[in-house]
Amino acid sequence: MNSELLATLEYIEQERGISKEQLVDAVEKAILTASRKSIHPASNLAVKLDRHSGEIKAWAKLEVVDTFPNNDQITIEKAKEKYPDAKLGDVIDWEVTPKNFGRIAAQTARQAILQQLRKAEKAIVKEEYDEKVGEIVNGVVKRIESGAIIVDLQKSEGIIAAKDKVPGEQYMVGERINALLVKVDTLVSGPSLILSRSNPGFVRKLFEREVSEIHDGVVEIAGIAREAGMRTKIAVRSNDPRIDPVGACVGMRGMRVRNITSELGNERVDIIRYEDDIKTYAANALHPAKLESISVDEDRRMLTIRVNAENSRLAFGKKAQNVRLAQKLIGWNINFVTDDDVREDSFEEKKTQCISQLSAELAIAPEKAEILVNNGYLTLEGLKTAGIADIAAIKGIDEATVNAISERLAKINQTSDGASDGKQQ
Repeated sequence: MNSELLATLEYIEQERGISKEQLVDAVEKAILTASRKSIHPASNLAVKLDRHSGEIKAWAKLEVVDTFPNNDQITIEKAKEKYPDAKLGDVIDWEVTPKNFGRIAAQTARQAILQQLRKAEKAIVKEEYDEKVGEIVNGVVKRIESGAIIVDLQKSEGIIAAKDKVPGEQYMVGERINALLVKVDTLVSGPSLILSRSNPGFVRKLFEREVSEIHDGVVEIAGIAREAGMRTKIAVRSNDPRIDPVGACVGMRGMRVRNITSELGNERVDIIRYEDDIKTYAANALHPAKLESISVDEDRRMLTIRVNAENSRLAFGKKAQNVRLAQKLIGWNINFVTDDDVREDSFEEKKTQCISQLSAELAIAPEKAEILVNNGYLTLEGLKTAGIADIAAIKGIDEATVNAISERLAKINQTSDGASDGKQQ
């Protein structure tokens, strides 16, 4: 084993670029940690690997005393057996290698070498991929673990956690997959490359890749609001008055945006023109609704928008998704006022009803429910569609409220699943 260990260390040094001294140091420390109890009770122990023979021995530093030695001492009579010149008070290196130590040490050495290899590989991965954070990477689905997708990127593995997947997407082992590289984390035990397909940055990079005007800086992406798997709103503007930013993103016969929606599993993508004027920008963001008037409250960053009943439904959209994404995109709260010949309940009354209903259904404080409603989350369905990550990002929603909402939605899902199973039976 001794010569085999040295040969292994030399091979790794040549092939992997890890110095032999670094490996030897790691092996010595690992063996000492694993074998300390079986070596000797002394507090100052060391394990040494002979660089020439490969022999592994254990040593203790012991103080030379006259009589009655403790675990860190040795009598002068015994010390003189190996060190004839030893004197009282000297500290000597005393070999304490136990029997069968070679077998234990060899097994530990293998584990230490593998650990060093993993560290070195992670360092190489970090060096290679650090500059690629925020870019799209392409790999092959290697396996599925607890709902997460493990992606083979040839030189390393990436992971798309369940929260970073697009709801409804299904992938098979061996299938190619694109994802955004969000982070390189070499401290975790699993894959070091953290990937996402639900991150809004993934849509941004798809547009940069597909639309040459964005890649060249002629057209800029001013903002993105996304509910992954459902709908994305992206605002664009042009630095060249001759270039139509929306038309550039759509492409001839819609080819460019169609390629992007295809990559996103047919997720709906609304491309709107960015405007410095907040009224015009909000009107663009709420398309296809036609707005009658917009009042601006700069201090509260609140827009009060008057619409008729028909356009109110269009402005809100299915499950209030249109208004929710519009608010995220423009960064303002939106308050709708409906004024029709046949007057319905005032918006404030509707809002109060929504707050009361959400507060009761989620078992949260009314003021927290009001924050949800102000951000476009009017129903449980809207909350389920958005996901916990988006809810947690809302200003004013604390962790306890997020946990309460998460637990309540989980119970509702279980109840609905149980009801479905009952119907099927």
